[in-house]
Amino acid sequence: MPKRLVILGSTGSIGTSTLDVVARFPKRFTVAALTAGRNIQRLAEQVIAFRPELVAVRDVEGANDLRRRLPSDLSVEIHHGEKGFCTAASQVEADMVVVAMVGAAGLMPTLAAIEAGRDIALANKETLVMAGALVMNRVAAAGVRLLPVDSEHSAIFQCLAGNRRQDLERILLTASGGPFRQWPADRLASVQPAQALAHPNWKMGPKITIDSATLMNKGLEVIEAVHLFTVPPERIEVLVHPQSIVHSMVAFVDGSVMAQMGVPDMRTAIAYALSHPERLPLAQPLPDWTVGGPLTFEAPDLKRFPCLQLAFEACRAGGTFPAVLNAANEVAVEAFLHQRIGFIDIPRCVVEALEAHQAPAELDLAAILEADGWARHWTAQRIGGH
Repeated sequence: MPKRLVILGSTGSIGTSTLDVVARFPKRFTVAALTAGRNIQRLAEQVIAFRPELVAVRDVEGANDLRRRLPSDLSVEIHHGEKGFCTAASQVEADMVVVAMVGAAGLMPTLAAIEAGRDIALANKETLVMAGALVMNRVAAAGVRLLPVDSEHSAIFQCLAGNRRQDLERILLTASGGPFRQWPADRLASVQPAQALAHPNWKMGPKITIDSATLMNKGLEVIEAVHLFTVPPERIEVLVHPQSIVHSMVAFVDGSVMAQMGVPDMRTAIAYALSHPERLPLAQPLPDWTVGGPLTFEAPDLKRFPCLQLAFEACRAGGTFPAVLNAANEVAVEAFLHQRIGFIDIPRCVVEALEAHQAPAELDLAAILEADGWARHWTAQRIGGH
């Protein structure tokens, strides 16, 4: 029987790549449900092509728009809002939920899917950044699998396969360095959104692309790796690798280092999560080892790109600080994309939110959600006041 998939965030870069994998292997996968935000036209095209039983969109206006775009004889349930996303994640018969939503919006549907006993293919790093311990505890209690889709975490997962976890010494997360890797600090104040959205190696959505340019994306991945692989942040090292061929590495106690390599194409990591422990014949090209120069690695510049250091600090502080880091960053990135703040204002917004935050005495889901809401409101007010 084909594996039944729910794809949360089907119109984004990860979602569309996931559907490309599904289309290549129609005997292996079927689509049970899709969800999307504002790209109703693309969602309508996906619904017509893949015939899910249920779809969910951001709001009632989007739901009405989708109905108008679909053929009258196509039978599909249409839901909206967070409740609709959670319904798609948990109420449709499925084997795996691919969480490709962007930002904190992915947390509650992921928890709903885990509660319903669904395996998770996780591309939404904010879920583990906000509530990593809580999510992983619920994964263990439900007896489901959580498989990473981020290329870096998929690489670590693959390198650890067949090795004893107690032999792991260090995780080496690679980063492209983004489009401003070689820019001097005094030029960063002039960065425009179009420049920051021009990633040199990867094709991604706007939010993650800006995060890549600030290195916040790598900081969020550090926090995610802490929870995925049960290692303290002190045993995670970030290396800037501009060629994006080595997707990450692991070092073992005997000095051995294993790397996972490949061309920068998210379909490889997606397919591995969907088919694990099998590998699908994707016909991906191998890196051309004879051209393009050497593979290089360098330390990140934390003075020019302080978001990475802020993420390490929030991770060490624990509690609700990672949720505040993530929420403040989401608001700041959105403001930058709309040219209401500058590029170098993004880390300023984050550090001010972290300094103003008062952590609650107890950490639970309610406290995490309250901290997320507080940080969004506080950061938006600070941006509005400047």
